[in-house]
Amino acid sequence: MLDLFNPARLLYMTPAVIIGLTVHEYAHAAAAYSLGDRTAYHQGRMTLNPAAHIDPLGLILLYFAGFGWARPVPVNPFHFRGNRDRGMVLVSLAGPLSNLVLAVAAAALLGAFLWNIPYANRITMEIIRINVILAIFNLIPVPPLDGSKILAGILPGSREWLYRFEQYGTIVLVLLLFTGIIGRVLNIFIVPVYGFLTWVARTVNAIF
Repeated sequence: MLDLFNPARLLYMTPAVIIGLTVHEYAHAAAAYSLGDRTAYHQGRMTLNPAAHIDPLGLILLYFAGFGWARPVPVNPFHFRGNRDRGMVLVSLAGPLSNLVLAVAAAALLGAFLWNIPYANRITMEIIRINVILAIFNLIPVPPLDGSKILAGILPGSREWLYRFEQYGTIVLVLLLFTGIIGRVLNIFIVPVYGFLTWVARTVNAIF
């Protein structure tokens, strides 16, 4: 949960959250478009304008409950060229991958130009942290997260059990979040990735 009584923390984190969620959803839309599905394009989702992607309720809950969401990008796999399962895997991967790429780019930018600039360096550090969290969190194979669609696309045989599980996915996800199980498991991956990227930023700063 964010510290609502620390305006400075909110000032640093809010741009990072909005940027991370916007890039994530745009990547889904762009990937679907590249595979032949124009659904998101026609609904105005192929844009980096946060207004097209941010869900106000999801953003508010992020501050008060510690988790939230953006507006899901509509995807119609029947419009894909080629294998639909493969297409859904690629579209689902695009979101987390875009967050990871953004985190790496932010680390390089921080080290090269922003290390000694107050406020800009704090925002960039938050962009790195938030995007690492978004990338790893969304790979959890529980609906409605991207990881569940990736799992559905790569599993052999019937996936009916996974589709039936979708109606309970949000409940399971909330329970895992509030019991702290997800946080403990994700930190196993988030902490070293974030640590590595901050090391990259320090290394780049030393070179420049």
